[in-house]
Amino acid sequence: MKIHTLLLSTGAALLAVSGARAADAVVVAEPEPAEYVKICDVYGAGYFYIPGTETCLRIGGYIRYDAGLGDRGTFDGARTNDVLTGKQQNTWNKNTRFTLKTWTGQETELGTLKTYTETRFNFGNSQNYGSNSTASSFSLNFAWIQLGGLRVGKDESAYDTFSGYAGNVIQDTLVPYGEFDTNLISYTFDAGNGFSAIVSLEQGSGSYNTFVKDGTGAWVPGIVDNTIDSYAPNVVVGAKYTQGWGGITGVVAYNPSWEEWAGKVRLDVNATDQISLFIMGGYGTDDHAARSFYKPWGGNWAFWGGGSYKFNEKTTFNTQVSYDEQKNLGVAANVAYQMVPGFTVTAEVDYLNEGKRGDADWLGSWTTTDKKSSVGGILRFQRDF
Repeated sequence: MKIHTLLLSTGAALLAVSGARAADAVVVAEPEPAEYVKICDVYGAGYFYIPGTETCLRIGGYIRYDAGLGDRGTFDGARTNDVLTGKQQNTWNKNTRFTLKTWTGQETELGTLKTYTETRFNFGNSQNYGSNSTASSFSLNFAWIQLGGLRVGKDESAYDTFSGYAGNVIQDTLVPYGEFDTNLISYTFDAGNGFSAIVSLEQGSGSYNTFVKDGTGAWVPGIVDNTIDSYAPNVVVGAKYTQGWGGITGVVAYNPSWEEWAGKVRLDVNATDQISLFIMGGYGTDDHAARSFYKPWGGNWAFWGGGSYKFNEKTTFNTQVSYDEQKNLGVAANVAYQMVPGFTVTAEVDYLNEGKRGDADWLGSWTTTDKKSSVGGILRFQRDF
């Protein structure tokens, strides 16, 4: 009897413990639905919404390999500070670049809020006059914020971006048409009927070894610092009218540090579906400095002209001719071939005939030297993404 009672008591105890454990069992939560990246097609292809926000983001860039040869294979084309200084290479120059770009866009009650950044990483090999050298570099080329028509940050001067670069050639600064890098505050007005206007307050950058006037009015060797040195910024104003046939643009800039003016007028014509042409003329003062941020060419005036011919969807021929008052003549021509979408190979030939070789010759500070001609070329491979 005692054994039977003991067994019953033990069984009841085990059932009680089992019931308690069942009541305390861990309940596995259901997985939350995944938040997939959503496409944002408001600002064009490649944008997507940053999860949890109303901001659209796009990431892109390119990888480029340049092989330059001859006397004119050393420059990087537009967006450089290269000036006619007789810089030559005589052998070869190679450079690899990785560029990372980001764009953002968001609609607000005050208009579209945008940002843009571009960061470049370079590794170059050059061989100049028998000496080997390598160099790596990093640069922040763009980092600006724009709300409606207001833009602030690191950009290229509106003196160049608003009027447009001088053709689709790599070496478009054989005769330079402006400097580029600057911090700025600008406002662009778009009337919506093809007319637009811009006002830009800029800091400038870089410097020139050139000639300046001293206190007696005589030309002497000096350095022109293109960065503002007073409370007054550099000022750029411009107006543009564009239609299906092309457009006409004018920009004027004032450098208060050196009290110099410069301006450019440009005409673009879409002659046919395959042919586009442009011509641009520039004029600037040299009352105090032979060259300045907005007039880097030789003498008071210069012009640039050229165009593009599209053979087919993959092949385009581009050319540019430039000339200034110091009789510097530059000619560049290339063929760009898109092997597959996103991968383009460009072969270019460049020629420069230097007239008055440098400001000193132009100003009569020493005996004028003979003209010097130089020829070179670049083979470029570029993968855009």
